[in-house]
Amino acid sequence: MEIERGKPTKKVVKENKNALLKSILIVTILLSFTVLLGGGYWIFKEQAPRPLEVTNEKGDVLFTKATIMGGQAVWQKYGLMDYGTVLGHGSYMGPDYTAESLKIYTEGMQDYKANQEFSKRFAQLDDGQQTSIKAEVIKEMRKNRYDSSKETLKLTDAQSYGLKQVQTYYKQVFTKGDDWGLKANLIKDSDMPKDHRAYVAKGDQITQISDFFFWTAWLSSTVREGDKITYTNNWPYYEDAGNKMSFSAVWWSGASITLFILMLGVILYFFHRYKFGMVEAYKEGNFPRIDLRKIPVTSSQIKTGKYFTVVSILFFVQCMFGALLAHYYIEPDSFFGIKWIHDILPFNITKGYHLQLAIFWIATSWLGMGIYVAPLVGGYEPKKQGLLVDILFWALVVLVGGSMVGEWLGANGKLGNEWFLFGHSGWEYIELGRVWQVILIVGMLIWLFIVFRGVKAGLKRETDKGGLIHLLFYSAIAVPAFYIFALFINPDTSFTFADYWRWWIIHLWVEGIFEVFAVVVIGFLLVQLGLVTKKSTVRQLYFQLILLLGSGVIGIGHHYYYNGSAEVWIGLGAVFSALEVIPLTLLILEAYEQYKMMRDGGVDFPYKGTFWFLISVAIWNLVGAGVLGFLINLPAVSYFEHGQFLTPTHGHGSMMGVYGMFACAVLIYTLRNIVKPEAWNDKWIKISCIMLNVGLAGMVFFSLLPVGIMQMKEAFDHGYAASRSSSFLKQDVVQTILTWRAVPDTIFLIGVLILVLFCIKAFFNLRKPTHKEEEKLPIRDLSIDEE
Repeated sequence: MEIERGKPTKKVVKENKNALLKSILIVTILLSFTVLLGGGYWIFKEQAPRPLEVTNEKGDVLFTKATIMGGQAVWQKYGLMDYGTVLGHGSYMGPDYTAESLKIYTEGMQDYKANQEFSKRFAQLDDGQQTSIKAEVIKEMRKNRYDSSKETLKLTDAQSYGLKQVQTYYKQVFTKGDDWGLKANLIKDSDMPKDHRAYVAKGDQITQISDFFFWTAWLSSTVREGDKITYTNNWPYYEDAGNKMSFSAVWWSGASITLFILMLGVILYFFHRYKFGMVEAYKEGNFPRIDLRKIPVTSSQIKTGKYFTVVSILFFVQCMFGALLAHYYIEPDSFFGIKWIHDILPFNITKGYHLQLAIFWIATSWLGMGIYVAPLVGGYEPKKQGLLVDILFWALVVLVGGSMVGEWLGANGKLGNEWFLFGHSGWEYIELGRVWQVILIVGMLIWLFIVFRGVKAGLKRETDKGGLIHLLFYSAIAVPAFYIFALFINPDTSFTFADYWRWWIIHLWVEGIFEVFAVVVIGFLLVQLGLVTKKSTVRQLYFQLILLLGSGVIGIGHHYYYNGSAEVWIGLGAVFSALEVIPLTLLILEAYEQYKMMRDGGVDFPYKGTFWFLISVAIWNLVGAGVLGFLINLPAVSYFEHGQFLTPTHGHGSMMGVYGMFACAVLIYTLRNIVKPEAWNDKWIKISCIMLNVGLAGMVFFSLLPVGIMQMKEAFDHGYAASRSSSFLKQDVVQTILTWRAVPDTIFLIGVLILVLFCIKAFFNLRKPTHKEEEKLPIRDLSIDEE
């Protein structure tokens, strides 16, 4: 039949739509990273100064830039970011040292002024006298006396006295302990470095870390040059220091909600108007029959079995460390009276292990799945692929074991000048010493090489460079590429700028790139199973990636509100963080489609376990990452909540609920294909999935969330420092809630244990390879475009 001249065919229209989506995605990525990098340069230029010398009014040198850098290095060396926080970033057992030192610094100035004017301590003055002194102190401490031409800072006599009080206080804390979870004599003079390789200046390390804490208090209470708010945008909240919420925090909270509602409506319109959902590849009542015995398996695919067994074991060990952390909030210096456990595994080391093992087991699961999928894409098993898979496995074993030993030695001060190379890097989520970071990057590059060898033939056959196979490979490239930014952080990098790069790992690598990889992999697997059409899946992937990267890249800014970055990040972070919820919301629609597919598959559908976990991913994406993330990302909420229990409420809901559940999904999917069908039992998987979801929900909504709300109210009523003190955690109601957390934690651990036993059984019931190296596999060729 002759086609009407001038009227494009449906195929041409679809190709034009896909080309438009590709162009929009490329522009989105370029604009987003331009803003992010430009903002990073702004952070670098506008960060709080580290004066070469800090003097008193007489000109005596009180401390120097070297001691500020040295104090930050001491803070990192002993892993104290995994115990407390600085500028709100870190862990929640200990205090926020910025807020605590600001309180001590302010009270020291008040006592100095009171003694100077009334020959009394501040607490002995009447209300009128106290009001007068408070006003004087606020005016004096907020004035910026930094001389940028000479790079020097002069402190008033009152400020110098406040510094002395901070030094005295921390001398006692790090000598005798903090009467909570910090061990006495943690920082020893014998650990004093002998040269600058340790980035710690010669001198008393306790004094140096005290000076570093004071410096963060100074920048949080000193107004930026030419501005009206402090270097930290008036955080932490403490009225005695003049710190109150800025107008930007209020305005951008409201603006972000308004724009979120507007954009949600616009994006839902486009989603339904242009039908960006996946289209089922089968008609009702004609669900594709999947015979697992006919699915080909190769040597490298079978070898992923040991990856997933180790994944489940690491998952269990990580959760046991989490249980120990939860117990420390009740009994901070022992485990049911057993002191030696705390001596070996204090809170900071346990917290570091808990975070790193989470990244290890989740990432390893995804790597294992990538190795399994590679031959399915390329259509054959490359020569010596199995050998590379074994090499990578043992490299990961060395990495996990070596880094854990190194972190323990480094945080206990037993590595001397080599702490940063082999020990604890000092940064939450990237605790690995530099050598272990490099090994991790090399391991991921080996994995990428393995995947490339497997998919190379498929890439060559697929003419569309933006097709499904290419998208899968591009997302795989991003996994090792974005961890490289961890190498941009050195011990002498200022806290604010180091934190800028740190969130490239936590937000962009863990939350962003893994999210992109997950979305692409889910789409690929659904097409591979013949459940959805390739064209509709590619179109939806482009639409999802535009939303994910368009909001998520700049959305990183919500981490920069109060860490010493410029005020512009309050606006950028608030708006784009709010928009991040939209693509997460749309995944619920995808979850419903997945549920329908599972239902249509009937009792014989072999991938029910995978779909249970995929549906869990979508729900937690909305609730944990979306709703709970939206709550704390509002600047007005973050101002009081920053670094409190609402943060791990969101963290557990998103990290475990999304990435952990997805890791379980790909684990189950891969094992289903490489394990003998007769040795499979879906009941175990179903029980495990239910226990994990029930336990996680109980942990989040009945423990972390209520404590977080109470903690935020404490900050609003009595100042941020009070909310982060051990006195708050020791309250009976808080202790009761944290004690009862053992119930959902136990339910969760049972779910993990069932998964471990299932994986061990699966490991001993793996199929035999059906095809040899370089032998063509009888699989669907996804490089062919559909009409």
